[in-house]
Amino acid sequence: MTKNNLHSKTKMSKMLGWSEGGGRRWVKEFEEYIPTVLHNNKVMYNDESVRILKFLRDMNKSGLTMSEIKKWVGKNGIPENDGESERVIAKNESQIVSHEYNQEIAATIPTVKDLLIPYLNVLKDGGAYTANELTQKIVTIYKLSERQQIMKYESNTDAIFLSRIRGVRYSLKKEGYISEISKFTYQITSDGLALLDDSVVEIANEVDEMEKLIDPLTVIKDNIDDLHEQLAKDLLKTLSNLDWKKFEDIVVDLLTQMGYGDGEVTQRSNDEGLDGIIKEDKLGLENIYIQAKRYGIGNSVGREAVQSFSGALDAKGARKGVFITTSHFTDKAKAYADRLETKRIILIDGKELANLMITYNVGVNKKISFVIKEVDFDYFKIE
Repeated sequence: MTKNNLHSKTKMSKMLGWSEGGGRRWVKEFEEYIPTVLHNNKVMYNDESVRILKFLRDMNKSGLTMSEIKKWVGKNGIPENDGESERVIAKNESQIVSHEYNQEIAATIPTVKDLLIPYLNVLKDGGAYTANELTQKIVTIYKLSERQQIMKYESNTDAIFLSRIRGVRYSLKKEGYISEISKFTYQITSDGLALLDDSVVEIANEVDEMEKLIDPLTVIKDNIDDLHEQLAKDLLKTLSNLDWKKFEDIVVDLLTQMGYGDGEVTQRSNDEGLDGIIKEDKLGLENIYIQAKRYGIGNSVGREAVQSFSGALDAKGARKGVFITTSHFTDKAKAYADRLETKRIILIDGKELANLMITYNVGVNKKISFVIKEVDFDYFKIE
């Protein structure tokens, strides 16, 4: 191997579009996977080293964090060539994209009306099938792709297909066409078999009626979602009108409740652009620094503010920061935070802040609880 085939960390960083510091960080984190060559008593790197780092860089660009990449590599190893690397990255990108709402894909997912009779037909042999078995049979019948199966509604986190399957199951069960004979296990009834023998017109009329049925659990969930959304709005309005000192206290309290470590607010003056600290360990060897900005909802946090926070972290030699605001971040601010290589800055806007406060019971009280019961099939089993 000639000297022209050898590369320093600085040269590799430049080749891959990293800053020198960013390149050094990636080499250090994955040093066990990156081959080295001793040349003139100096540790150098070869073309294979560059190939591996390029793969790691592209995995990062596809949406995975460094820790997620380390976990993946620890389980699967480094791809053996560029072709394999490209296949891995393409698969990872498709998995990330597939979770995003797409109106064209959503339109191809069968409706409750479409699914009612096919679901009943799957059971017409009289056998008992679990809910999961029935769902997989429907997936096969309609040849649904993974993306169609996991596509979520635009307005909430429910999977469209599974939500509709639950609606189908509820309607058929309520009308007595299927029976739940044990937990999540179903069988067609005599009425269900009779329906399948009806005329096309009679079946169509019955399907139209069943389509109108709504699972009360769905109604409850929708109402709970509405209440949650309204509570988040009320919280955000309250936060926006708070004294800035109280806002900083709340932000530190939230991150502490989330389990990141012991938190404290920095000195109110001369805080060097840092409003709070979370000590991830008792000795404070790893700190998360916090920036909290109580802005009006109509305002936004731009790139300059995030860059200033990044500089404050550099002054502390810190690698982790959380920037929280009651408003929102501009696209340039988000892009800047995403491109950072030697540190991680997490941006939390007002909407996410309010939702986190609800999830971790910060600034909210439990108003009322509902208990929904179901048949305990195990109780009725003969020992």
